[in-house]
Amino acid sequence: MGKSAIYSRIYEIVNHIPQGKVATCGQIARLAGVPAHARLVGYALHSLPDELEVPWHRVINWQGHISLHSNTWARSLQRVLLESEGVAFDRNDTIALKNYQWQR
Repeated sequence: MGKSAIYSRIYEIVNHIPQGKVATCGQIARLAGVPAHARLVGYALHSLPDELEVPWHRVINWQGHISLHSNTWARSLQRVLLESEGVAFDRNDTIALKNYQWQR
């Protein structure tokens, strides 16, 4: 499977994450058939074409944190989008996966 096919599969899976839920990069990688390649999910989302509407903001790391660098507008945007969907962060900026992780 080529990179573009894997990226398309990742985008398809991310499109199924419902509002108010999150998935981890590792979870998406497993569902896409590329276990142990969680970073590939991050690369795919970073390369997301502007014309595709994929809820990239619903993908976080395995610890329940936003993975984007702390000084970026995208990190702030991701948090705002998640909070607007009802996803709560604790005082350590962590999302409780037991409450918000998408189960497929």
